[in-house]
Amino acid sequence: MTWTAFRALLARDLYVLRHNLKEFIPRTVLQPLLLVFVFTYVFPKIGQGIGGGGTDDGAFSTLLVAGVLGSVILFQGVQSVALPLVSEFGYTREIEDRVLAPLPVELVAIEKVVAGALQCLIAALIVFPIAYFVPATPVHITYQWAVLLTFAPLACVASASLGLMFGTMFDPRTVPLLFGIIVVPLTFLGCIYFPWQSLEAIRWLQIAVLVNPLVYISEGFRSALTPVPHMSLLAIYPVMVGFTALFLWRGVEGFKARVLA
Repeated sequence: MTWTAFRALLARDLYVLRHNLKEFIPRTVLQPLLLVFVFTYVFPKIGQGIGGGGTDDGAFSTLLVAGVLGSVILFQGVQSVALPLVSEFGYTREIEDRVLAPLPVELVAIEKVVAGALQCLIAALIVFPIAYFVPATPVHITYQWAVLLTFAPLACVASASLGLMFGTMFDPRTVPLLFGIIVVPLTFLGCIYFPWQSLEAIRWLQIAVLVNPLVYISEGFRSALTPVPHMSLLAIYPVMVGFTALFLWRGVEGFKARVLA
């Protein structure tokens, strides 16, 4: 009965997603499309700065693909898990209907993470045609399938777990703080626009950004998709597993506290 209820909740979320594709797709496409369009199409075309001029026209386009993929997954985890949870705990009180399902409260929270991770995966798949068709400079993708097929699900679960943690920490009044003081700094210091190794010239910053999960997501996809130098996988995988476990634990505990309060 427990797993039947779990599957029913998951099927309900996927049903809602399918019927809200007209909102999900534009929301998902806009951010990577603008990033790729501005940095890998507009800049090279006008010969300005990043991605323009010289013999390494494709270098920035190539390293940006992994960063865009990581940022899309992180944003989707927050948007698909944290924001709905904030409203469900707030004015809609929909969470009360969910916890009446015949399964432990912990599994209700984990179902949120599974549904969010699936949406992260769909969002990641949308990035690939954008990266293929939009850039004006060549993008050199070199698929490392073993890394891609193991790291992508891990990154999606980590982002959804982060969304669960945020969703139990914030209420509707403090949502602007979530984006203003957490998501935006995570993005700009998440090695989206540059590889982590390039920060060696600013050693204190290179060390400081190691607390940012987006750094490991970006570097993991850089390893899986590009020939660009990247952080060692022996560091990326254990840290990502640790972040996922931490976010999931804090998210589930916060979920239980909010439900039982």
